[in-house]
Amino acid sequence: MRLTRRRDPFEIEKVSPARQLVWLKANGILGDDPRIHQCVVAYASDHHLMSTPLLSHGINFRDGSLSIMASLDHSMWFYEPFRADEWLLYELESPKLYGNRGLSFGRIYTQDGKLAVVVAQEGLIRLQESKL
Repeated sequence: MRLTRRRDPFEIEKVSPARQLVWLKANGILGDDPRIHQCVVAYASDHHLMSTPLLSHGINFRDGSLSIMASLDHSMWFYEPFRADEWLLYELESPKLYGNRGLSFGRIYTQDGKLAVVVAQEGLIRLQESKL
Protein backbone atom coordinates (compact mmCIF):
# COMPACT_ATOMS: atom_id res chain seq x y z
CA MET A 1 0.00 0.00 0.00
CA ARG A 2 1.16 3.50 -0.81
CA LEU A 3 -0.53 6.67 0.46
CA THR A 4 -0.72 9.32 -2.24
CA ARG A 5 0.00 12.00 0.35
CA ARG A 6 2.79 11.01 2.67
CA ARG A 7 1.97 11.79 6.28
CA ASP A 8 3.35 10.75 9.63
CA PRO A 9 0.56 8.76 11.38
CA PHE A 10 1.88 9.95 14.75
CA GLU A 11 1.69 13.68 13.98
CA ILE A 12 -1.42 15.72 14.71
CA GLU A 13 -2.86 17.15 11.53
CA LYS A 14 -6.48 18.04 10.93
CA VAL A 15 -7.63 17.18 7.43
CA SER A 16 -11.07 18.32 6.41
CA PRO A 17 -12.89 16.78 4.74
CA ALA A 18 -11.58 13.44 6.06
CA ARG A 19 -10.36 11.91 2.82
CA GLN A 20 -7.34 9.95 1.65
CA LEU A 21 -6.14 8.06 -1.39
CA VAL A 22 -4.16 4.84 -1.23
CA TRP A 23 -2.64 2.73 -4.02
CA LEU A 24 -2.71 -0.98 -3.24
CA LYS A 25 -1.73 -4.27 -4.85
CA ALA A 26 -0.74 -7.75 -3.80
CA ASN A 27 2.91 -8.65 -3.57
CA GLY A 28 3.28 -11.25 -6.31
CA ILE A 29 1.12 -12.87 -8.97
CA LEU A 30 -2.18 -14.34 -7.73
CA GLY A 31 -3.34 -16.43 -10.68
CA ASP A 32 -6.63 -16.12 -12.53
CA ASP A 33 -9.27 -17.16 -9.98
CA PRO A 34 -11.34 -13.97 -9.35
CA ARG A 35 -12.31 -15.21 -5.87
CA ILE A 36 -8.67 -15.03 -4.76
CA HIS A 37 -8.46 -11.42 -5.99
CA GLN A 38 -11.69 -10.57 -4.15
CA CYS A 39 -10.37 -12.14 -0.92
CA VAL A 40 -7.11 -10.18 -1.13
CA VAL A 41 -8.96 -6.90 -1.72
CA ALA A 42 -11.42 -7.70 1.08
CA TYR A 43 -8.46 -8.09 3.46
CA ALA A 44 -6.72 -4.94 2.19
CA SER A 45 -9.91 -2.88 2.28
CA ASP A 46 -9.92 -2.91 6.07
CA HIS A 47 -6.68 -0.92 6.22
CA HIS A 48 -7.11 2.85 6.61
CA LEU A 49 -10.92 2.73 6.94
CA MET A 50 -11.07 3.53 10.65
CA SER A 51 -8.11 5.91 10.54
CA THR A 52 -9.92 8.07 7.96
CA PRO A 53 -12.51 9.51 10.41
CA LEU A 54 -9.67 10.46 12.77
CA LEU A 55 -8.24 12.84 10.16
CA SER A 56 -10.92 15.49 10.64
CA HIS A 57 -10.24 15.60 14.40
CA GLY A 58 -6.46 15.58 14.30
CA ILE A 59 -6.28 12.47 16.47
CA ASN A 60 -2.99 10.61 16.36
CA PHE A 61 -1.67 7.30 17.66
CA ARG A 62 1.38 8.46 19.64
CA ASP A 63 -0.19 10.76 22.24
CA GLY A 64 -2.09 7.91 23.91
CA SER A 65 -5.51 9.49 23.43
CA LEU A 66 -6.80 6.56 21.38
CA SER A 67 -8.19 3.80 23.59
CA ILE A 68 -9.84 1.39 21.14
CA MET A 69 -10.83 1.04 17.49
CA ALA A 70 -13.00 -1.87 16.36
CA SER A 71 -15.09 -2.57 13.29
CA LEU A 72 -18.83 -2.84 13.96
CA ASP A 73 -19.90 -3.46 10.36
CA HIS A 74 -17.91 -3.91 7.16
CA SER A 75 -19.74 -4.34 3.85
CA MET A 76 -18.44 -4.69 0.29
CA TRP A 77 -19.97 -4.67 -3.16
CA PHE A 78 -18.04 -6.02 -6.16
CA TYR A 79 -19.04 -4.40 -9.47
CA GLU A 80 -16.28 -4.95 -12.06
CA PRO A 81 -13.66 -7.63 -12.49
CA PHE A 82 -10.20 -6.61 -11.31
CA ARG A 83 -6.81 -8.04 -10.47
CA ALA A 84 -5.48 -7.50 -6.96
CA ASP A 85 -1.94 -8.10 -8.25
CA GLU A 86 -2.19 -4.90 -10.31
CA TRP A 87 -2.30 -1.40 -8.81
CA LEU A 88 -5.74 -0.32 -7.59
CA LEU A 89 -6.65 3.14 -6.30
CA TYR A 90 -8.51 3.13 -2.98
CA GLU A 91 -10.40 6.35 -2.30
CA LEU A 92 -11.50 6.67 1.34
CA GLU A 93 -13.71 9.27 2.97
CA SER A 94 -15.49 9.73 6.25
CA PRO A 95 -18.56 11.93 6.54
CA LYS A 96 -18.89 11.60 10.33
CA LEU A 97 -17.12 10.79 13.57
CA TYR A 98 -19.30 11.41 16.60
CA GLY A 99 -20.38 9.67 19.79
CA ASN A 100 -17.53 7.14 19.64
CA ARG A 101 -18.65 5.92 16.21
CA GLY A 102 -17.01 6.60 12.89
CA LEU A 103 -18.42 6.00 9.43
CA SER A 104 -16.19 5.46 6.39
CA PHE A 105 -16.75 4.73 2.73
CA GLY A 106 -14.26 3.48 0.18
CA ARG A 107 -14.21 3.10 -3.56
CA ILE A 108 -11.64 0.96 -5.32
CA TYR A 109 -10.80 1.73 -8.95
CA THR A 110 -8.84 -0.19 -11.55
CA GLN A 111 -5.96 1.51 -13.36
CA ASP A 112 -8.25 2.34 -16.28
CA GLY A 113 -10.67 4.16 -13.95
CA LYS A 114 -13.42 1.57 -13.59
CA LEU A 115 -15.17 1.45 -10.22
CA ALA A 116 -14.58 -2.15 -9.14
CA VAL A 117 -15.49 -2.27 -5.44
CA VAL A 118 -17.44 -0.15 -2.94
CA VAL A 119 -16.79 -0.48 0.80
CA ALA A 120 -18.66 0.82 3.85
CA GLN A 121 -17.65 0.48 7.47
CA GLU A 122 -18.90 1.74 10.81
CA GLY A 123 -16.50 1.44 13.68
CA LEU A 124 -16.20 2.02 17.39
CA ILE A 125 -13.57 4.65 18.19
CA ARG A 126 -12.96 5.45 21.84
CA LEU A 127 -10.52 7.91 23.30
CA GLN A 128 -9.08 7.95 26.82
CA GLU A 129 -11.10 11.11 27.45
CA SER A 130 -14.04 11.29 25.05
CA LYS A 131 -13.49 14.19 22.64
CA LEU A 132 -15.91 12.92 20.03
